[in-house]
Amino acid sequence: MKYAGRLAAVTLVGALSLAACGTDNNGGSSTDSSAPVSDPSAAGSGSGGLSGTINAAGSSAQANAIDEWKKNFQQANSGVSLNYQPSGSGAGIQAFIQGTVAFAGSDSALKDDKGEPAQADARCKTGKAINLPMVIGPVAVVYNLPGVDSLQLSPKTLGDIFNSKITKWDDEAIKKDNPDAKLPSTAIQAFHRSEESGTSDNFTKFLSKTAGWPYEPSKAWPAEAKGQGAKGSDGVAQAVKTSVGAISYVELSYAENSGLSKAKVANGSGEFVELTPESAGKTVEAAEITGQGNDLKLDIDYATKAAGAYPIVLVTYEITCEKGLPEDQAKLVKAFLTYTASDEGQQALTNLGYAPLPATMVAKVRTAVEAIS
Repeated sequence: MKYAGRLAAVTLVGALSLAACGTDNNGGSSTDSSAPVSDPSAAGSGSGGLSGTINAAGSSAQANAIDEWKKNFQQANSGVSLNYQPSGSGAGIQAFIQGTVAFAGSDSALKDDKGEPAQADARCKTGKAINLPMVIGPVAVVYNLPGVDSLQLSPKTLGDIFNSKITKWDDEAIKKDNPDAKLPSTAIQAFHRSEESGTSDNFTKFLSKTAGWPYEPSKAWPAEAKGQGAKGSDGVAQAVKTSVGAISYVELSYAENSGLSKAKVANGSGEFVELTPESAGKTVEAAEITGQGNDLKLDIDYATKAAGAYPIVLVTYEITCEKGLPEDQAKLVKAFLTYTASDEGQQALTNLGYAPLPATMVAKVRTAVEAIS
């Protein structure tokens, strides 16, 4: 298969460029093919010269992306097994720090105020942990309100809904955002993630920056805000789908897979913007890189005034060691992330409800992945 052949070549070339690194092992092995590949596009399909197991865990927001990447990567590298547990961003980071996974997926970068960078660096031993943005997961505001097809919500209105200050769908604030809509008096059921979640972290960051949200942004939903909890992105989507009057926040992929209605959200210029991969990408393109070297931690402007920019986005990072993973694990992680950052890997996201990284960002990610050893 031509596609598998190209992918096998990409992973093999990435693997052959690795130098030896750490000496411990967290489960897995790999074997190089000794045959050089002079023309990657001409490589044949097959195992790609790699074998072993990659254990990873974390963000459920990127689970659909990982599933697609895993299928394609393992098709081209039949000797490799990728085990990814969508346990949530917080759990994934802890698993990485504890050394039970080779990389973690997280909807927010390692947090300084929690001491996570230092703990992750300690796990890496001979190097440092790096945050690699890999997936743009636009956060949809989803709702279940029969008869209302084109809901518009400002940040302030959203903040009051999720802080239990607005409790009916015909509230004056919602009417102001939707002057032409016929809004029922149905009670609002606001759902949030019940476990620690990078999606909650990003959504509350958005509310904090734009809506006067009175609580600290956090992976854990503030108890004072009340509302109803549901576990995981799939649990939130199912809760909204089965509850008339419901509203919540969930990644675009889960919203689309569940057939949920999505609200237009006002950005910093007051423009109500429909969520699309393109409108989400405009917000990420303007993000500032605050990490050093190959650490590509981003500062996203949730109050962006860019025309056509949808403001609620999360970037899922793959967090791993720049140096210091056991040699077999470094080889496999580098090969896998080389694929996920490739043109084919990024374009695969568009059919899953995600957005590919902007060209300037993906170039930096590829450079950082190449440094893994």
